[in-house]
Amino acid sequence: MGKNLGLALPSRTGLKEPVLDWTASTACSTAVRPRTSPLGSGLARLWKATKLGGLTMHKNLAKAPTYIPGLDDILQGGLPRGRTTVLKGGPGSGKTLLALEFLYRGALAGEPGIFIGFEESVEQLRQNAATLGWDLPALERENRLFLLDGRIKPDTLISGEFSLKGLLATAAGKSREMGAKRIVIDALEVVLRLFDEPRQVRNEMHLLNDWLQQAGLAAILTVRPPKRAAASTYEDFFDSMGDCLMVLDARVADQISTRRLRVVKYRGSGFGRNEYPYVITNTGIHTAPISTVGLRHKPLGEKITTGIARLDDMLDGGYRRASCVLVAGIPGTGKTILCSTFVSAACERGEKVLYISFEESEDALVENVFSAGVALKPHIESGQLRMLTSFPEAMGAEEHYIRALEAIEELSPAHVVVDAISACERIGGQQAAFEYLMRLLNACKERDITILMVNQTASDNIAEISGIGISSMVDTVIGLTYKVDYGEITRLLHVLKSRGSRHSNQQREFVITDDGIQILDLYLGAGEVLTGAARQVQEAKDRAEAQRLDYDIQAKELELKRLQLLRDQMADGVTRRAAMRGEYASSQRQHEPAGSGEEG
Repeated sequence: MGKNLGLALPSRTGLKEPVLDWTASTACSTAVRPRTSPLGSGLARLWKATKLGGLTMHKNLAKAPTYIPGLDDILQGGLPRGRTTVLKGGPGSGKTLLALEFLYRGALAGEPGIFIGFEESVEQLRQNAATLGWDLPALERENRLFLLDGRIKPDTLISGEFSLKGLLATAAGKSREMGAKRIVIDALEVVLRLFDEPRQVRNEMHLLNDWLQQAGLAAILTVRPPKRAAASTYEDFFDSMGDCLMVLDARVADQISTRRLRVVKYRGSGFGRNEYPYVITNTGIHTAPISTVGLRHKPLGEKITTGIARLDDMLDGGYRRASCVLVAGIPGTGKTILCSTFVSAACERGEKVLYISFEESEDALVENVFSAGVALKPHIESGQLRMLTSFPEAMGAEEHYIRALEAIEELSPAHVVVDAISACERIGGQQAAFEYLMRLLNACKERDITILMVNQTASDNIAEISGIGISSMVDTVIGLTYKVDYGEITRLLHVLKSRGSRHSNQQREFVITDDGIQILDLYLGAGEVLTGAARQVQEAKDRAEAQRLDYDIQAKELELKRLQLLRDQMADGVTRRAAMRGEYASSQRQHEPAGSGEEG
């Protein structure tokens, strides 16, 4: 049971605002009453409703989604409905494209829109949109999009007679006809710079502002800021009239071009307050800032083989599905071959793999690992493996990320390999590399994709193995190194970390053969684990010692046989002598004369 309290709030804009009806619970105590307010009984009742009824007065601002990937996350839902958004940016920043995409995607979603342009012709807009796959003429025929050419004719410039009234009247009529929900006015500064008197500029801007407020459309005004700070009489007015103000800019740092977007203000709504990189792809604008990404990682999955049986044993069964594996080591230790072995095994199981290479071309990588017995070409031809190769300097971090994300969406791989993350700093510095890797890692973990990252280190120092500050996100770390003993290089492998799984703590020697990587048995000698040439030397010593012991055993066996023979001979002699004595005694008894005993 409730009690309706009506409160008409004064209008900030002079237009009639909706009356808010708030409902307060009557279960509250009537003993506590506010003092009479000089503002009237309406505010007194409001005080009672909020203090005693526990009423929540929050009301979400109505928003029009832009449907631009990543932008709605920054805007927390989209641009304000029935209000104006000012979009500022210099040449090449993508103002017109963003505004047109707002209309195009809105029209596809069932919200008709109007575009008024003062700089480009309608035909140019259609042609430019077609390069992105946008069919504007089809939307125009369906009365879901209207393109109005607002460029000033030369005769109008000569006469000096120009006003926005006629243009806005045309737009108003078309808006009613098509039921428009959105409108874009592009490059308005082109018109305003035609007026000689500041008074004329102010009049036209107030006219436009009043019209937009009455139209109730989600509006975007694009403006190019002046080159000099004091060159504009209307820029401050634009900043204040917009309920939402966004600034786009294109900059070059370390010879890498990057576009950035920043929301300066957004009345009645929260928004992302940082600078966010964005790119213009072959389908439109795309931004995916890491600061707007929530932690939606899924639990690690079952064990999957590494492609090397003894490495599986060291990892208690292999890598965890959907985990992040870092293979780190100094140059020449076999990092790429180790990852390629995993890739080949995954493709043979029927799983798709995306291999991102920043250091080798597709042909070079395939040929190099084939010399170690890893055949990737059949998997590329079958479509199980896709190679994505490019120089880090070829584009900015955001473009690299979008390119990888589009490949992931198209291929739907079970695994992704990045070779090597140490090259990512050449994209635009360590921060750019960090953002690229973190976004890519998040995208993979949210999709249950196992990601292997190769990192080339300058030394075998464990402290630098993770490279670019992503060690906390890595689930398994495999370190590869080598040492030189007796003039021979020995490759070594050890598992530094394996989250959620038992793993071996031993350092194991491995060799790269024509049949791939082979991890050798442990060899204990001289009280320690020996590898490489030291192992071979100790094995030779052990063989010599074993041979010496074998010779000693053989000599002792011969001596034993000699003694046994001598013993047998002596025993045989004793037996023969005893037999001879017995025979002699017997013969003596036989030759004794008969009765010789009686004489005695």
